[in-house]
Amino acid sequence: MFENREGQQVPQVTFRTRRDHDWVDVTSDELFRGKTVVVFALPGAFTPTCSSTHVPRYNQLAPTFKRHGVDDVVCVSVNDAFVMNEWQDEQKAVNVTFMPDGNGDFSRGMGMLVAKNDLGFGDRSWRYSMLVKDGVIEKMFIEPDVPGDPFEVSDADTMLAYIAPHAAKPLDVTVFSREGCPYCARAKGLLHDAGIQFEELILNRDFSESTIRAVSGLSTVPQVFINGEHIGGSEELERYLGRSRAA
Repeated sequence: MFENREGQQVPQVTFRTRRDHDWVDVTSDELFRGKTVVVFALPGAFTPTCSSTHVPRYNQLAPTFKRHGVDDVVCVSVNDAFVMNEWQDEQKAVNVTFMPDGNGDFSRGMGMLVAKNDLGFGDRSWRYSMLVKDGVIEKMFIEPDVPGDPFEVSDADTMLAYIAPHAAKPLDVTVFSREGCPYCARAKGLLHDAGIQFEELILNRDFSESTIRAVSGLSTVPQVFINGEHIGGSEELERYLGRSRAA
């Protein structure tokens, strides 16, 4: 069973980070003193759950956290600075601060360093998240001590529900588009004007015509999806946004 350290200070360690080809030491005090920080720790860079779900959702919700008093969202993993920097670039996680705990000092100090020798990982962090205020842990969400890599409580939505239970979450929006398409440009402009972030997938680069037919039943672009709902093209999107503003 892992110890819940709510009410305790975070470990005093020095993180060896890499910025612009130089080594930069970051202490726990620099990271936490006088700040409200959300930390999520995970087993390893480039690993499946960490890459597909854990990091992306924290990156997506980071602006929402910051609107509710959080100064920084920090990802900690027992990986070196080079690996963490490459992983952050690959994830396009510009809203998250990646902290390399290469020697496991912070994870060990948290009582969260575990052996994953069966996977050839050596010692890694157990998966957990916490809210830290001025260096003191206010809340911890620790994954259950069961075999494998449970991912039930350390997710971004659980943390947001604790910090701001009534906060509006960002929409999940994808635009299937084509380069040079004026209707696609209009759809993207409508989303920009509404302040809605979206992911754009481009025909013949990110998907084929058969893909858009498979998911929408149509072969034309743009095709806009919001929270799993197929909205349609630019005209349908304009009507959808009009209804949303009127509601």
